[in-house]
Amino acid sequence: MPDTYDAVVVGGGPAGATASALLAKRGRRVLLLEKEKFPRYHIGESLIPGVMPIVQELGAGQALADLGATPKRGVTLVWGATPEPWTVRFDELYAGVIEPGEFDPPAYQVKRAEFDNMLLMHSRRLGTTVIEEAQARKAVFSNGRCTGLLYSASRDDELVEVRAPLVLDASGQAKFMARNRDTVIWHEDLKNLAVWTYFQGGGRLEGNDAGNILVEAVPPGWLWMIPFSDGTCSVGFVAPSAVFAASELTPERFLHRQLEETGFMKKLLQDATQVAQVRTAKDWSYSSTEMSGPGFLQVGDAAAFVDPLFSTGCMLAMKGGSLAAEAADRILADPGSEEQVRAVYEKEYHAVLDVVLAFVRIFYDQTQKAEEYFDQAQGLVDPDMFHKARQDFIALISGLAKAVDGWQIG
Repeated sequence: MPDTYDAVVVGGGPAGATASALLAKRGRRVLLLEKEKFPRYHIGESLIPGVMPIVQELGAGQALADLGATPKRGVTLVWGATPEPWTVRFDELYAGVIEPGEFDPPAYQVKRAEFDNMLLMHSRRLGTTVIEEAQARKAVFSNGRCTGLLYSASRDDELVEVRAPLVLDASGQAKFMARNRDTVIWHEDLKNLAVWTYFQGGGRLEGNDAGNILVEAVPPGWLWMIPFSDGTCSVGFVAPSAVFAASELTPERFLHRQLEETGFMKKLLQDATQVAQVRTAKDWSYSSTEMSGPGFLQVGDAAAFVDPLFSTGCMLAMKGGSLAAEAADRILADPGSEEQVRAVYEKEYHAVLDVVLAFVRIFYDQTQKAEEYFDQAQGLVDPDMFHKARQDFIALISGLAKAVDGWQIG
């Protein structure tokens, strides 16, 4: 007979680990299936302050601090019509958005293998049954409702059936449910490719800005530099996929050519040594037209992924995981509420994604000055101008603006 749980979660990344942990904290019997063995490599290493409330909700603050990650107190940009580097700091938000010292440090630069493993092990400690190297193969439906799934464990091809009133798809860019239901839409104007590697040594920004992510525009794209506490840094370049396709350069040579064209990052890396192979990822900006269905919810990258310009990936995944856990718990407590709860879930999810996506598109216009970006951020998240435009910009890119922080099942 198949095992039965309150919920089955597909995927052990930040979305799945968060959703499963919070359901387990509520006393639900949860099974999580992860296709890889943790710790495993992943990109997306620059956290933003919007992650921290979820870390606190999980009770994982000390576990995060124990990783020895690099404190991140702001963002430094060489961007737009402003010729010199400009920096915004998260402590400028102290105006009714967050309280002084509420998050100290406000964010971190993390090795995702360590961070994701910490979240998954935390979920296990809270009571989630975690099976690694277990591949979800097929969702099981009965009368149009998802009632469980089939999976294979390790390298065994034998399928195991598990049943649950709810399946949470947190399978990341594998998009377990959306791919099979053909509900994925790509954002054509954001079909980009990223190429990145790691350097050791070199310089850093000064003072409290030493842990900042550095983002520098280098047409036809932009570069990032993320410093880590072990003396290494992640360095990558993002540009339209068509640009790479038209070039005769290898991804590695393309990255180094763009670094040579920088006016600021090149100086910081002049004494650094490349210490890892080059990696690439492409065409990642998409969303699902439907993020749920009878008996299942999609969350994190399995639901949508926005361009990495503002490092929102982990924040959206973990906030989505928190929202999914709340929605699932309500449905389990009152099955008759499912249709209404799922409608609210999708509305909240899409509303947040729409704001983030709209500002990414605004910010890709590099003809504007910093103050113009501030004003447009204010128009999106604070049209009544309760705060200064600069603070609204910081709140938006930190994931703490009300428009992207208020996810809840009403």
